[in-house]
Amino acid sequence: MPSILISNIGEFFTGDLARPVAKISSLLIDQGRIAALDPPPDIARDKEINAEGLAVLPGLVDGHVHPVFGEWTPTQDALGWIGKYMHGGSTTMISAGELHTPGLDYENLTPDLVTSLAEVTRATTGGTRWGGVKVHAGTVLLVPGMTEKHFDRLAAAGSILVKFIFFPLEACREEAEHYTAWCRDRGIRTKVHTGGVSRSGSSRVCGFETLSWLRPDIAAHVAGGPIPMSDDDLDRVIDETDFALEVCSSGNYRSTIRAVARLKERGRLDRLTLGTDTPGGTGVIPRGMLRNILLLSGVCDLTPGEAIAIATGNTARAHGLDVGVLEEGAPADLIIAGPVLGSAGTTLGDAIAHGDLPGISFVLVDGEVIVDTRSQQTPPPATVAHF
Repeated sequence: MPSILISNIGEFFTGDLARPVAKISSLLIDQGRIAALDPPPDIARDKEINAEGLAVLPGLVDGHVHPVFGEWTPTQDALGWIGKYMHGGSTTMISAGELHTPGLDYENLTPDLVTSLAEVTRATTGGTRWGGVKVHAGTVLLVPGMTEKHFDRLAAAGSILVKFIFFPLEACREEAEHYTAWCRDRGIRTKVHTGGVSRSGSSRVCGFETLSWLRPDIAAHVAGGPIPMSDDDLDRVIDETDFALEVCSSGNYRSTIRAVARLKERGRLDRLTLGTDTPGGTGVIPRGMLRNILLLSGVCDLTPGEAIAIATGNTARAHGLDVGVLEEGAPADLIIAGPVLGSAGTTLGDAIAHGDLPGISFVLVDGEVIVDTRSQQTPPPATVAHF
């Protein structure tokens, strides 16, 4: 794999909420990882990308997608969606369950069926790079009657996440607590559907009372997916718990503003993660993660660096992944982007703060150039990077 120097960087977003921006003007990529920040100008490299003053930021991490098999989604009868999301800046995706598989009867799920579905999806959709994207598929839809052997199978398959969505949590509390413990023993994260009933009509309503004892690793779409919990429940979840809280493109914008403001007020933006909760009834949204960033910065008044860090480092960390932060030794998953012609912003940060969609010029995953010069899903930046 060739080494690549990215030079003439105008803005550098780290993906680390504690220090979201840094004065970095160049970086060296070697063997798929960031080898050096601001290396000597004469350092050896095989190729060079001139960023032409554009910004470099981590590849976006979509913490809530619903794949089925590969790049086909039956919910919108669409093909090729994963590669299109990559052109919208998403380089990592985490499945929140492959629940849209045709013929899946939500009322008659069995332990062996849901475990086998997760194994197959992990080995197919999660076993290949689709459009260069790192897809973590194989998220089991938990049901009563599972044993430790089922969780052994999930761990052996490489699943990183399980999902409570159809599980009768209040009626089977002790069993749910066993599942959580078994997952943590195996390094598997837990996520739970929150708020009202989903598009399926078969999910369970979940608010503060359930979350207060279940204590998942991540509470999904707390601002709605599509319907949020009550305002009082949302406030109590923020005030009285400490697990990760996810907001998604599919949610209630008013509840998102409320949640972000309350987390910011309490100094706990580190808990906030992002996803699109697509494909689904909300549609297929290649620019969904970019839109999430614009909502957080342009409407919720977070800084562009904070919004980007939540969409990258925060979300990756909550799911136990090593991506999302640009530092020496980290995977070279990154975007080169800037304001589009006519934007109110003269820099990427200015554009995001104004709520303007940025233009993507390059996308790299593990140091491999996937998008070269301009994205298929955003307008071109006013200035493009180039080899």
